Amino acid sequence: MIASPPLIRLLITGGAGFVGSNLALSLASRHPEWEVVAFDNLYRRGSELNLSRLEEAGVEFVKGDVREPGDLGALPELSALIECSAEPSVMSGVDGDTGYLVHTNLTGAYNCLELARRDGAFVVFLSTSRVYPVASQVALSLEEAETRFEIASEQAVRGVSPKGISEEFPLEGARTLYGATKLAAEMLIEEYRASLGVPAVIDRCGVIAGPWQMGKVDQGVFTHWMLAHHFRNPLSYIGFGGHGKQVRDLLHVEDLVDLVERQLLDREAWDGRTVNVGGGRECSLSLRETTEICRRLTGNEVPIAPVEETRQGDVPIYLSDCTRLFGLDEWRPRRSAEQVLADIHEWIAADAERIAQALDIDAQAAGRE
Repeated sequence: MIASPPLIRLLITGGAGFVGSNLALSLASRHPEWEVVAFDNLYRRGSELNLSRLEEAGVEFVKGDVREPGDLGALPELSALIECSAEPSVMSGVDGDTGYLVHTNLTGAYNCLELARRDGAFVVFLSTSRVYPVASQVALSLEEAETRFEIASEQAVRGVSPKGISEEFPLEGARTLYGATKLAAEMLIEEYRASLGVPAVIDRCGVIAGPWQMGKVDQGVFTHWMLAHHFRNPLSYIGFGGHGKQVRDLLHVEDLVDLVERQLLDREAWDGRTVNVGGGRECSLSLRETTEICRRLTGNEVPIAPVEETRQGDVPIYLSDCTRLFGLDEWRPRRSAEQVLADIHEWIAADAERIAQALDIDAQAAGRE
């Protein structure tokens, strides 16, 4: 096998966000010979907290917007690009304001591909499990256990089993505007690979969680749950009867870093691959199970109201079937669901005042001085 060329300059779009900043910091620490550049428009509340961390780690920060080709075009030559700039909320655009979502997720991906084409750079594209259609997931045969939903063994569609949803799951149907823009970007990447020779790998990520995530109800739910428990704010079990049995797998952000590092170091092996990346059944939690861990870690109990009505675009369970990925590489998630939550709790407890200020949380009213 021909060895991958040495990586000299790495650009991370969305580099001041949760995933981007963790990638930048960890990769810069592991590879001090690399030039790591974090590119971000600082749109997401709380992202400004990462700027001092990036500076201390020797990561260059460039303020810019992926929607603006001139901002990207002004950057020096690069050898690899991790595209993790996105509007990730599944509820984004539902109110009719679709412009920021579409242009960030799709136009931004196009502009990044043009930049990669300019320099012959390898692209790691962080996609999402939300590319899989909603109606097909809602229609899955489920079993209801005491604290969670489980996927039944017998299913009417291909690409699904108790292990979760695989890349063979049918893609026909609506999937939220967020999922649609990410799937459209995936298709654009395939065309750039085939027609223009841009090397790329697509990682369809489930829920990524960990320290420095500014979680909210429609994105970053596990951090949102821990924040609410730390600051003693009320929560709701929304949809599917209001019992909190809906399930997501979760992946520690450092486990994601481990995989992306492997992809950057062996680009020929990963070029052209599309893989699910997640915690799978082994690293998954329902909201009820998450509540119990948060109560135990924080020592706090918060009121949780049942809301029976299901939100548009929501699904009762998503688990990543990573069989394809596991067949390609030795990488496996190493951190448990409880370890993910414990790391989030430790981060919040150590920096509660700044986090509360960044997220506009009234810590005193929530029972914290």
